[in-house]
Amino acid sequence: MSGTGTPRPLTARKSPPLKGAAAVPGDKSISHRALILGALTIGRTEVRGLLEGEDVLGTGRAMQAFGAHVERHGPGEWSIEGVGVGGFAEPADVIDCGNAGTGVRLIMGAMATTPITATFTGDASLRKRPMGRVTDPLALFGAQAFGRSGGRLPMTIVGAENPVPVRYVSPVPSAQVKSAVLLAGLNAPGQTVLIEAEATRDHSERMLAGFGAEITTEVTDEGRVITLTGQPELKPQKIDVPRDPSSAAFPVCAALLVEGSQVLVPNIGLNPTRAGLFTTLVDMGADITFENARSEGGEPAADLRVRFGPLKGIDVPPERAASMIDEYPILAALAATAEGNTVMRGIKELRVKESDRIDAMARGLEACGVSLEEGEDYLIIHGRGPGSVAGGATVATHLDHRIAMSFLCLGMASLKPITIDDLGAIATSFPDFVPLMEGLGAVFHAGNG
Repeated sequence: MSGTGTPRPLTARKSPPLKGAAAVPGDKSISHRALILGALTIGRTEVRGLLEGEDVLGTGRAMQAFGAHVERHGPGEWSIEGVGVGGFAEPADVIDCGNAGTGVRLIMGAMATTPITATFTGDASLRKRPMGRVTDPLALFGAQAFGRSGGRLPMTIVGAENPVPVRYVSPVPSAQVKSAVLLAGLNAPGQTVLIEAEATRDHSERMLAGFGAEITTEVTDEGRVITLTGQPELKPQKIDVPRDPSSAAFPVCAALLVEGSQVLVPNIGLNPTRAGLFTTLVDMGADITFENARSEGGEPAADLRVRFGPLKGIDVPPERAASMIDEYPILAALAATAEGNTVMRGIKELRVKESDRIDAMARGLEACGVSLEEGEDYLIIHGRGPGSVAGGATVATHLDHRIAMSFLCLGMASLKPITIDDLGAIATSFPDFVPLMEGLGAVFHAGNG
């Protein structure tokens, strides 16, 4: 359920071939970081293509609460007048981050080395998610955190009076943890060092360098060693946000689900730390061509042309998990229509996302007649080829936008309709998902059955 009002069920029916171009929203990860780093400069940062989903808008409101001036000039066009590193003012009210796990964790990092106090909360889903993975390393800088049992929101962060640089070995492959530590390191003297055993999305490192921070990455026996020199003067930037590969996953996979489809998904960010899904789809035999390769704001991008065709189940390499962690729900839905088993291992991080995504996908797929195996750290889908998914179920989304969109895509190719219990959460990352997919030919209707 949405947690914010009356649930709004939505049903997806078997669709005709999907055709046309799918202009998906701007990259969510880059949008969050552009607002935060813009707020930490002195001067005016201009952003084009910003994702105007609820998660990112919440980060914009938070930056305003910390003293930056954030203004919208038109669709996707925003400016941020920053207050400089260490210049955050104490917010007058609680910071509500809605459903945004990325937003709240990065903002905590950005304010943790400034001597101010801020209280954070979120929706029912976010209040269940663990914050200790971020507040533990922030404590090393000198920040204090006071939250509910289990390290959950609402939570008050007391920023460090005299921050010190840290050397932190991340125990989990998490770009959110890495980014929070690096943002905290901006206002600590000396060098902050973050070590990750597995590479995670590197938008923070790229953008910090683009804003003028002194940051280096070295691959050693320990893993990736990222060193940031604190207390820089960040320089305002003009940022063009590429379109979000995690959002692109839905029209791409929908085209691979619905027989006869051919869809163009333009200007998609293909940062190698984010593009694992597309590599996996090609491994499964997907007909995807990458056209007009280019760079957008320092990030590789291309247009994706996708055609329906038979897919085969594969073993997804566990080391690829960090580069596609948000895409496993839609991959699991697609795998149900592949021939043979699709094995996904090393995915325990899915258990602490907006929902327990392994459990949510497993229960929903079983209700739709899909055979599978589930473990703490894995999901195996027994695919039976195109046209094999029975559907006919109402699926619980658990306030999770990616669960909702995954089952709507599956409903486009199932024998009977699939209903999601509430479409409300979709607005957090992809507010135009329903009209965009309908424009390609998807058949949705409000309500059940």
